[in-house]
Parts: sequence; C-alpha cells; structure tokens
Amino acid sequence: MYTFVFLWTPALSPNDEDIPHGFIFATFMLSSMLGSSIASRLLARKMKVEGYMQIVFAVSAFTLLLPVATSLLVPTSSVKGSGISFGGSLQLLGFCTFESCVGIFWPSIMKMRSQYIPEEARSTIMNFFRIPLNLFVCVVLYNVNAFPITVMFGMCSIFLLMVAILQRRLMLVADLHKLSTKSQEMTAQDEPLNP
Repeated sequence: MYTFVFLWTPALSPNDEDIPHGFIFATFMLSSMLGSSIASRLLARKMKVEGYMQIVFAVSAFTLLLPVATSLLVPTSSVKGSGISFGGSLQLLGFCTFESCVGIFWPSIMKMRSQYIPEEARSTIMNFFRIPLNLFVCVVLYNVNAFPITVMFGMCSIFLLMVAILQRRLMLVADLHKLSTKSQEMTAQDEPLNP
C-alpha cells in the first residue's frame, strides 16, 4: 500500500495528462470507507477472517496487475495534457477496488492480531515487523526511477499473491490447532477423575 501511494499518480497520467487529483483522492478515501463498512459486516457475521482475507489479497493482487495489463493491451494517449485516458479510467476503477480491499484489510488485520499475538507483547512484536517494512519501502521508493512502473506494480501484485497463499496456510494451521485442542479436551473429559 505504501508503494501504491507514490505510484498511482504516474500510473494514471503516464503522458502528463491533466487528472483531477483531489477528486481521485476523495474517490480512494470513499472506496476505503466502503471497504471498512464491508469489513464490519463480515466481522459481525462471525466469518473466519482468515478465509475471506485470502480473497481480499487475491483481488488486491489482480487490481495491481491492471497497470501492467493496460500498458500492454490499451494504446496510450499521444495527446499531452489531455484528460484521463481509457487505460487510466480502467486503472482508476482497479485502484478504487484496491482501496476497498485496503479498507477491508485494516479492521480484519486488527482482529487477527488480537487472535494470534498476545496483548502484552503485541506492540513490541509489531514494531519488530515495522522496521524491515519501512526499510523495504524506503529502498523501493529510492529506486522507483530504476524500474518501470509496470515492474513495480507487478512486484506488488506478486507479493500480494504470496500473502494470499500464506493466508491460506495460516487458516489451515489455525484449523488444525483448533481440532487438536478439541481432541485433547475430549480425551481429558473421557479420563476418569479417580485413577
């Protein structure tokens, strides 16, 4: 997401098209708010966060592939200073979908953090993960001109697909742990109290 914040403007206006930055940013915020609203409904239904987050990560990966696809399939506008192009409009739709996924992500990740990370160590553990994340973002942003924008979005998409696969693995491990805990409780109940 941090990379996306710096890349959406050059992606939507590769030929310096005149785009309404304020309107687009407001649309992104609205999309994120809608995503948070969807997340609150999903969490209220007691759905498995690990289950639907796989879909969220996969959809996010697909939406960040749109700049790659549009650069290959949709001809770019040759007019400098014109409005947003057809390819830019497709990307904008994808970016709004991505922002909706980000809106679903934040409440859902907070729920998973509360399930898997003990409260007394949560801030310390999260800070340990923030350090390499921030270093990675700084390296990517420092080298943003070294790679084409399609490569950057492609990398983000691949990382999101990896996260979707790892999310699936987390769900399987959590289910296996719950089953083993239940079977241990059942065997403990079956044992006689007085040996």
